[in-house]
Amino acid sequence: MSESPAPPDATFVRPTAPMRNSTATSRLLANRKPMASTPIPPSLQAKMAAMAARSQQPGNTMDATTNAFQSMTLRDRPVHPMLRSAQSAPSAPGKAPGPLSGLAARRAAPKLKVMDIPGGSLMPSGGGPSNAGLGGGRPNMDELPRRSPQQTWGTPFSNFGKIVDPSGALNFNGKAVLHAKGVDFSNGVSFAINMTQLQLEEELGRGNYGTVKKVFHKPTKVYMAMKEIRLELDEAKLNAVIMELDILHRAAAPEIVDFYGAFFIESCVYYCMEYMDAGSLDKLEQDGIPEPVLGRITGSMVRGLKFLKDDMQIIHRDVKPTNVLVSRKGEVKLCDFGVSGQLERSLAKTNIGCQSYMAPERIKGESQNNLGTYTVSSDVWSLGLSVIEMALGHYPYPPETYANVFAQLTAIVHGEPPELPEEGYSDEARDFVVQCLHRVPEMRASYAELIEHPFLVRDRTLEVDMVGWVAKAIESRDARQRKQQEEQKHQQQSSDQSHTPSEQ
Repeated sequence: MSESPAPPDATFVRPTAPMRNSTATSRLLANRKPMASTPIPPSLQAKMAAMAARSQQPGNTMDATTNAFQSMTLRDRPVHPMLRSAQSAPSAPGKAPGPLSGLAARRAAPKLKVMDIPGGSLMPSGGGPSNAGLGGGRPNMDELPRRSPQQTWGTPFSNFGKIVDPSGALNFNGKAVLHAKGVDFSNGVSFAINMTQLQLEEELGRGNYGTVKKVFHKPTKVYMAMKEIRLELDEAKLNAVIMELDILHRAAAPEIVDFYGAFFIESCVYYCMEYMDAGSLDKLEQDGIPEPVLGRITGSMVRGLKFLKDDMQIIHRDVKPTNVLVSRKGEVKLCDFGVSGQLERSLAKTNIGCQSYMAPERIKGESQNNLGTYTVSSDVWSLGLSVIEMALGHYPYPPETYANVFAQLTAIVHGEPPELPEEGYSDEARDFVVQCLHRVPEMRASYAELIEHPFLVRDRTLEVDMVGWVAKAIESRDARQRKQQEEQKHQQQSSDQSHTPSEQ
């Protein structure tokens, strides 16, 4: 094994181990002959001289060693045996190595240079500790490239911090400020309400964005529905909150639930709305809805949707019986505006309940990431499906599509639109649904046309006992719930008995 070359006129002396006897050590050293110096090869001497000459040229501030390192290719450097490319692998015995092909050729590393690597040119100019960023206590940042604003992405925590100020208030820039004592909107409207004024009664339901509870407002002695939304590091949920608050506080119409106020405590948004004591339509429609009542409910829905579109330039985007509330007085009102007007939700983020009422063009558009396909006519389609469901007492598409989302979407896009049955429903009612369920969006009726449709024109002349129908529907609903509870209790008892060890 050859030894490393030494500088000219230098004598290589091996280190000696310590000797116990100094006389013996002196004798050995005296008898040892000095080794001849190892000369440097001429080629290496030439390279060293050239490098020294370049480093002494005026205007050249790059250290010679750094310059040589930057010009070196990745393949010129020693590589760990485990990291070698396929070309460095030993060839099979008796077979000369040949050119690479197939996957090995595609994996062959390109002839990269350090300067080709992003950030490879960020060496500080000049040598020495100061230019290496060590003398001043911090790196030399003068020549580092600045990251452009569009390359800066905020973390969810930083985005959340932008709307929650140190006082604990939730500040939707330009829209509203929620705090523990109420909400102040940018248009000057304020609602003062807080948790200490509320007495919790019972849970009314759970949705995609939170829980709804019945509460009693002690100062006014009014029952309210309070929606609780626990904010997460989710921009979609924040958008839904401010969208619904913005619509509720501005939407003063008989067909829209009233808004009483909102507040923010410990990362939870609470807002209080009108309590509709009969609940949602999807729980009242199980026995089917007769045509006079169906006309009255449909008229309220159309007027509410027309108000949102004409007066507030809002598309509801989630029209279905679940989002239609009824009171024991027979009032019918729209609710749940969390996704209204938002055109950035994708098909993958929408639950099956929303997909069930999607228009064909919305399904096709969102599956292709074309979100601009949603228009008012898409809400009209959802209205038509809801009318048929309320009449039948169940979802209008075949039962095999209920649990299979793909079968459901295929039926909506490629199947024939459903219709009202001939038995029990007039030609006017059936034609109203047809006008809503045209496959071509442009051929569907507008809200103005639906308001003047004979089905709704006739409804305005009828005396409909909404209070009586609501009472019967509530009684039927409660009876179904009691039956389901008894069946569940019986199943639980049977299950417990089957797991009980038999007596010997």
